[in-house]
Amino acid sequence: MERTITYKLPPCTTNAEGAERRVGFELEFSGLTLQQTSDIVKKTLGATLQSATAAEHKLHAQGLGDFNIELDWNYLKQKAATAGEENRELLDLISDAASLLVPIEVVCPPIPLSRLSALDQLVTALRNAGAIGTEESIIAAYGVHINAEIPRLDAANLYAYLRAFSLLQWWLVEAHEVNTSRKISPYIDLYPEKYVIKLISGPPPDMDTLFSDYLKHNGSRNRALDLLPLLAVIDENKVRSRVDDPKINARPTFHYRLPNCNIEHPDWSLALSWNTWWIIEQLAASPELLDKLSRAFLEAGQPLFGVSRKQWTEYIDQWLTDHALV
Repeated sequence: MERTITYKLPPCTTNAEGAERRVGFELEFSGLTLQQTSDIVKKTLGATLQSATAAEHKLHAQGLGDFNIELDWNYLKQKAATAGEENRELLDLISDAASLLVPIEVVCPPIPLSRLSALDQLVTALRNAGAIGTEESIIAAYGVHINAEIPRLDAANLYAYLRAFSLLQWWLVEAHEVNTSRKISPYIDLYPEKYVIKLISGPPPDMDTLFSDYLKHNGSRNRALDLLPLLAVIDENKVRSRVDDPKINARPTFHYRLPNCNIEHPDWSLALSWNTWWIIEQLAASPELLDKLSRAFLEAGQPLFGVSRKQWTEYIDQWLTDHALV
């Protein structure tokens, strides 16, 4: 029997305009074709098809927003986008065959915090239909991406979240039980220790410094916490001058990529992934705890060797318990 897991509410539930913060999820899995996945979204959420190619379906669910379902293969996307109707049947066959090797991705719209549980029935329906996630592939590194809206896009707020994630990042890999194939993939690289030390040393930086330091040390989309979409809202030209990637879509959200997609497990839900991210939210909202943990990290560093990842992870495990953050 599947258990219901509650999505924990973060300390800050509204954005700068006073509206409820929203969160988007992206799920990667195999076991289903593009058409099968699209049909499940339509049936489960009462969604209507807006457009479709052999590589991508766009659907609208009343009250939730637009869902994008795609086969994660750029070549087929490009072919499907320009193909005439006479080639549609062939491309559909290629799409079905490719789904055996290429993951399906369901990109959910940004949904208000209080309505995230509406996605649970979709996850259950996909599981029951045969969707399989991270453990299925040793090469594809399927995961869940969380796109959490930032409460306020200012230097102080961004600095708080950056510090919270940076100090927790080693522990988070263990907390999410990140699959080995995903650990060795280039897609979820962590921030370099050199960057973390620079970030947490000295006085709070202004936005220009935060922006420049991030691009200098993390000039790639392949980060466990990818800030490029968020920074592109501030200055898209500056971001693209460093990372000219068409997949960077400017939006005021964090792009968190650490969680596995264990959709085939009956006791798994998106709430598990969210509730681990929630710990970052808790720490980011606690300036005194952030200062305390920053000092501890700096004090843990050893000449030449830096901070022991194993010892710091063990320290964080106990520290979070002591401060009631888990």
